[in-house]
Amino acid sequence: QVQLVESGGGSVQAGGSLRLSCEASGSFFRVNLMGWYRQAPGKQRELVAAEGGSTDYASSVKGRFTISRDNAKNTVYLQMNSLKPEDTAVYYCNAQVRVRSWNTGTVTFWGQGTQVTVSS
Repeated sequence: QVQLVESGGGSVQAGGSLRLSCEASGSFFRVNLMGWYRQAPGKQRELVAAEGGSTDYASSVKGRFTISRDNAKNTVYLQMNSLKPEDTAVYYCNAQVRVRSWNTGTVTFWGQGTQVTVSS
């Protein structure tokens, strides 16, 4: 129905940068909100940033990460600068999708995750 395909993860040294991308494809009416979550080993999944008209960031990434969307491409990006070892995690794309025009409810979809590793 809806697929989220992520790209851009990898390994980088502390202070470096990475850019994640996530494209939503399939059959749906509109993507209402897109965002990024991350999960480090032994920790709960946490919100990193979200964009649904306004932006929301975790306090730990404010000033270093920037989320942006290309609505025409149903794609969300996460530019990550000044990376720290504590940013190491699997990053998941999240989308809240209005599947049908006649139904204002949304369905949440997740990407498969992409590994980000920051070494000191």
